[in-house]
Amino acid sequence: MSRLLLKAILGFVMRVLFRPKVEGLEGIPGSGPVILAGNHVTFIDSLFLSLIVEQKTKRQVNFIAKDEYVKGKGVKGRLMAWFFTTAGMIPVDRDGGHGGVAALMTGRRVLEEGKVFGIYPEGTRSPDGRLYRGRTGIARLTLMTGAPVVPFALIGTDKVQPGGKGIPRVAPVTCRFGEPLDFSRYEGMDRDRYVLRAVTDEVMSEVMRLSGQEYVDVYATKAKAA
Repeated sequence: MSRLLLKAILGFVMRVLFRPKVEGLEGIPGSGPVILAGNHVTFIDSLFLSLIVEQKTKRQVNFIAKDEYVKGKGVKGRLMAWFFTTAGMIPVDRDGGHGGVAALMTGRRVLEEGKVFGIYPEGTRSPDGRLYRGRTGIARLTLMTGAPVVPFALIGTDKVQPGGKGIPRVAPVTCRFGEPLDFSRYEGMDRDRYVLRAVTDEVMSEVMRLSGQEYVDVYATKAKAA
């Protein structure tokens, strides 16, 4: 089955069962590099975002995914690898010592090719539905490539797949996009940690406004560990 056919089938199922409400889609440029940065509350967020954007704009969203998703063995492993790669996932070893650098360079390559790159600045799924502090990789990407950042918020996907596991349930979903954020005023400052934090916090402030989530000024990984 081709990627286009898979997207067509999944898109039809999404429209019929979930009827997602989409707001602010005009903020996504019709061409050229763009970073979509938003909240992450459940496993299927990327699927909803990808289907919505591709159906409405004809642009594919590319994401970074753990390479373990495409390394499975047997029939199940091959099916998972096929599904993730056709859905726009780019496998990267994120567990090694250079995992963060590899993910960053992969995102940079996607953007330099003029494509759409999706990223969750929190770095992992929220452990409790709140919005956590963003990591500065998003700032490095926009400053290195000059790509605008379009913030987004997925609302209701945690009701579709509570806890990120199990068969999805039917529940209302909203995908809300904000205005593009231009950080060209910081050109050449992608190594300044104060600038990186300021850019990241501005993006997260917009995500918070769009999502209505409570903000927690700690990293989600630390919250999970605690």
